[in-house]
Amino acid sequence: MCGGRGTRLDVPVEKPLFEIDGVPMVDRVLGALADSEVARVYAATSPDAPETRAHVDVPTVSTPGEGYVADLQTALSDDRLSTPVLTVAADLPLLDGEVLDRVLAVHDDDDSLSVLVPADLKRDLGVSDDTTFDREGQTVAPTGVNVVGDAGDDAWLTDDVRLAVNVNTRGDARVAERLLESRNFL
Repeated sequence: MCGGRGTRLDVPVEKPLFEIDGVPMVDRVLGALADSEVARVYAATSPDAPETRAHVDVPTVSTPGEGYVADLQTALSDDRLSTPVLTVAADLPLLDGEVLDRVLAVHDDDDSLSVLVPADLKRDLGVSDDTTFDREGQTVAPTGVNVVGDAGDDAWLTDDVRLAVNVNTRGDARVAERLLESRNFL
């Protein structure tokens, strides 16, 4: 998913092309997908991300740019895709193939899977946690990684830092760069 405007990041490039430690975030995510067991990769772009569409070297799916949920629904209606589908936001620069393979291993057949982290982990790291909710007595945050299936709806709560750092602000970007520099998150 790489069609967002990135208004909170407030930079002169499209959000997926914003560089963390010299590498566009979308390239980091595509590298993680390439290093995983994922068989096919598509980039869901919108009219808000024409440079991203031109930049990526994977097939693209056009979405309207009306928000994550609307764009996801449009992407899933593309005839080239069939569920279950692993969805990954382009703003997760710490991802690698290993953690994506763990998500796939946790996923159960035709069910959907929401990957969550404790909101306290995001706060401890110093990154934004704009979307949180209560799940079984704990405040959690979505990670931007999900599996969309046809059946039930499961959740996986993890404290893996690689899934906790979504870059939505310049402060989030500084945290991501610091963590990448130190490699102190594995």
